[in-house]
Amino acid sequence: MSSSKHSIKNFWNIEWELDRVKNSICKMQSSHLKDNIISFIEKLSSKIENVIDLSMDPLERSSQVYHLIRQNLDYPEGFYTSVGSEFMDLVERYLLLVREFSLLLSIPKLQSATPNIINEHVLVFIDFLFEVLATFKVRFNLKGQTQFLEMELKLLTVYLWDAPLQAFELEETKSILTDTEALVNEVGSYFHTKFLTRKSFMVSENDPFLSLSDLLKKFEIFKTKIEKHCITVLKIQTNMPKKTVVVSLVIVDSLLDDLKDLMNNNANTIVEIKDQFKTIYVELLLLRSCIKDIDLQQHPEFQQHVIQIRDIAYEVEYIVYNSLPHVWYLTLRLSNLIEKIEHIWMALEETMQSYDTGVHQVAEYPIERASLQAAKPPILEDTVVGFKDEATKIISQLIGEPKDLQILSVYGMPGLGKTTLAKKLYNDPTINDDCFDLYAWCVVSQTYQRRNMLIDILRTVGNLSKERMPNMEEGELGEALYKSLKGRSYFIVMDDIWNIDAWDGLKRYFPDDKCGSRILFTTRLKDVGLQASPKCVVNELPFLSEAESWDLLERKVFQKEHCPPQLIDIGKQIATNCHGLPLAIVVMAAVLANMEKKESLWKEVVGSLSSHISDGNNKCMDILELSYKHLPVHLKPCFLYFGVFPEDTEILVSKLIALWISEGLIEKQEKKSVDDVAQEYLMDLIGRSLILTAKRKSDGRVKACNMHDLLRDMCLKIADQENFVKVIQDDLSICVKHHVSIHSYSNGSCSRPSGLHVRPLLRQSLDPSTFISSGLELLRVFDNSIINMEYNDQIRIQLFVHLRYLAVSYIPSSTASLQNLEFLLVDNKEVAQIPQNLLNKMKLRYLHFRGGAQFTETFRMRASKDESLQMNNLESISFLFIYEENDEKILRYSPHLRRLKCAFKVIWDSSKRKYRYPNLDFLNKLESLRLSFHDKFETKTSLGLMSFPSNIKKLNLCKFDLSWEQINIIGGLLNLEILKLQNVFLEGKRWDTREGEFLELKFLELDGVQISEWKASSEHFPKLERLVLRKCYHLKNIPSSFGEILTLEMIEVHGCRNCVTECAMKIEEKQRESGNEEFKVIISRSTILR
Repeated sequence: MSSSKHSIKNFWNIEWELDRVKNSICKMQSSHLKDNIISFIEKLSSKIENVIDLSMDPLERSSQVYHLIRQNLDYPEGFYTSVGSEFMDLVERYLLLVREFSLLLSIPKLQSATPNIINEHVLVFIDFLFEVLATFKVRFNLKGQTQFLEMELKLLTVYLWDAPLQAFELEETKSILTDTEALVNEVGSYFHTKFLTRKSFMVSENDPFLSLSDLLKKFEIFKTKIEKHCITVLKIQTNMPKKTVVVSLVIVDSLLDDLKDLMNNNANTIVEIKDQFKTIYVELLLLRSCIKDIDLQQHPEFQQHVIQIRDIAYEVEYIVYNSLPHVWYLTLRLSNLIEKIEHIWMALEETMQSYDTGVHQVAEYPIERASLQAAKPPILEDTVVGFKDEATKIISQLIGEPKDLQILSVYGMPGLGKTTLAKKLYNDPTINDDCFDLYAWCVVSQTYQRRNMLIDILRTVGNLSKERMPNMEEGELGEALYKSLKGRSYFIVMDDIWNIDAWDGLKRYFPDDKCGSRILFTTRLKDVGLQASPKCVVNELPFLSEAESWDLLERKVFQKEHCPPQLIDIGKQIATNCHGLPLAIVVMAAVLANMEKKESLWKEVVGSLSSHISDGNNKCMDILELSYKHLPVHLKPCFLYFGVFPEDTEILVSKLIALWISEGLIEKQEKKSVDDVAQEYLMDLIGRSLILTAKRKSDGRVKACNMHDLLRDMCLKIADQENFVKVIQDDLSICVKHHVSIHSYSNGSCSRPSGLHVRPLLRQSLDPSTFISSGLELLRVFDNSIINMEYNDQIRIQLFVHLRYLAVSYIPSSTASLQNLEFLLVDNKEVAQIPQNLLNKMKLRYLHFRGGAQFTETFRMRASKDESLQMNNLESISFLFIYEENDEKILRYSPHLRRLKCAFKVIWDSSKRKYRYPNLDFLNKLESLRLSFHDKFETKTSLGLMSFPSNIKKLNLCKFDLSWEQINIIGGLLNLEILKLQNVFLEGKRWDTREGEFLELKFLELDGVQISEWKASSEHFPKLERLVLRKCYHLKNIPSSFGEILTLEMIEVHGCRNCVTECAMKIEEKQRESGNEEFKVIISRSTILR
């Protein structure tokens, strides 16, 4: 249903209109007629649903009202003549408003609606009633009198989402749901009556909540029905089979931690049910110990119990944290749950007894097949097999005639290798700077946005700064693109284009100056290219041959080795069964690579393939699902979680890991941080070819990842089947899945997700009022940064006390109640103010401010007085402004910081009476530091030297003036592995590195560093793996000794002199002569200075 009907805005709009119409009617009547017309209108209002039909033709409706008035009011004929039609119109308008108000305060009548749909509508209406109550409390000063009604309505929302009422197939549930709907409608009717009493012509000064006690008595009667229903459903459901859903075992760990915390810190709240709490805690603890053993077996009979235990954990969590004010209901449900756990124990013991006596034989299959790959699998370039003829043909189309702008397209089914081929063409050495002046790549996808496409292309071909483009209008971006391309030849790839609309919105920005420019589409649809241009050259991508399929499979499974003879025939059979689809082959190769190389195991895979592969449309999906089924239990929920992200999204690994941790998908392991475990999970998924690497960090680790379209389709299919993820596009029904992701780019109404298992909520919506706040108390993840909640704060974040991850556009004051918060991301445009109470949250680990942040003046004032501040557990802060010594003092209370990004000004040291650089050497655990000098500071006195924490592994300095003495200090950092110097001015023109410096350095980037000569030996950088030079306009050389560094893998040169490029090429020759065949040199296509 639409969320626009039941809104408080509509409520008060009708009130205002009723007042206006009422006053107009009163002004038109003489005093001796007033009582008569008032009595008549109020009589009609009380039976309005039988008098006014809103669907009736307006003329018929007006005629009906006119005859009603003439029949029921004994007015002289002169009254109608003198007043005329205006009076009739006003009366009709008033009656229509009363009728509309009656509908607003009632649950819509649905024909042939299923119980779950009725349930949704009831919940939406209750949420609306909460808003009505909130405004009435303020308007009529009735705070105390409405408290009990609020509590009863809250209990209804808890009950409506609770497990007993989700058994929609039971007649007992249908019956009580009907009673619930009737009771809630009585609350709406109560408001309707009292509102009209106060707003009618005869305004009463009596308490509008005079009959509230009668309404509350009905709730007391209804509670007996709830109790009876819960007991009945428990008995019926005990032997009901559970639907097999994805198992996330860590929910039990999370719940045990929460229960322990609740018993220790809220003992007074649960005193009446302390024994039940203890029983639940002990039983779950024992069950969890069993899960650890059962999980390793992956046996079907045991998995069913694991799922039941997981479901019990969800149910306990929901009941405990939503029912505390209602002790009678909590007591009832905890008793139910204890009884459920007893039934699980009985069934579990029976299965274990059968297992011990040999009735069930546990196969060794999972252990052999699911051996984990190394945490850091070898990173390989895309293996391109086949398409040789297609590549040659398309290259000739790209660089040959005609000189007119021409569109080419590569089309074929998903997973066929369209993007892989396009990448091969884009990076082909044949297509060099002599062919085109400019190159660009953008991804379109189904949910394209023209603005993002323009920015993607401009980042490569334009001269605009990254900071400026997001603030430009779409038209300005298009004009900038046109000017950048004008008069030049260009090659642009538009990957994954689904319809012609994407091209039609951009084509005017691509000039045709007869320079031989080319635009290459990759698409699943043949007609897209021809619709873009009748002269489009359409290239259909074929399937791989059987020989090519086997070649690809063998390369992916065995890398540089050959397949053992005993596996060749069975391997070729597997390759043939993939029907020439590269993606299917790659995924199957990952399955084979992660199991022992035994002929018997490979034959079982062939058997599985035979049952999945058919001539139907889902044959590839079946193959992909086989890869999912081979995943270890702990990886399945992590893989399915990718479904919450929009299509073709590059997912930052830091965000993904934060979401996994917040949701509780990462198991705790001894001697490992939860972040490291999550990183291992991700690398395992990448190693299995289920997740793709999109970007890498300077240390070689994955920075961003994504998922192939076909794999995402499979992911969403399985997630929906297994009740794990629900993706909502615009107007859909309420969601009761475990995980919700809303992708809405319109201002229209949106679904209102809520439910027993709704845990994370990731939104891309423009309307924050489109969900049931009262049903989302168990949310752990809430990502709503696109919305300015300062303008519209209807979300009531303070209710989400279990939030672990919060992404917003500003720091809401309600964060004070979020004691479980671990990750806070603020997409702010202006500098944010960090209050002291934010850092006092003991579980908060990660703070990110896109627009930067600083400590509040109050916070700084306390630090200046040397008042004792509370230690915190922060591990990462970005982006922080450090402007004074009090900021340093505050940071001393964050001893666990591992990552810090900050900008600073020189600091006035009050004790030494002089200016200096910030001193951060007290941050003993800091591993990554980015420092940016915020402004120029001129002084005749020295600022001294900056000291750094000894544990630093990654250091990024921007906009500094560095002396050689300072460089020597940096070179002496014993753990430094990554060093980036950006826009740094070094003292003098020559850099002479010293012996004993940079002994652990693996990555060095010089960006805009103003040196002309560089002297170093291979011993100065003994472990260097990668060197990046950007815009070092004055640099004349790279030390030739770099050719002797045995660990060196790559040199990148971007925008430097030709002599630097020549040095890099000579080093490459030297490295290859030394046997380093993997060594690479990358020269950017940007302008190279002569």
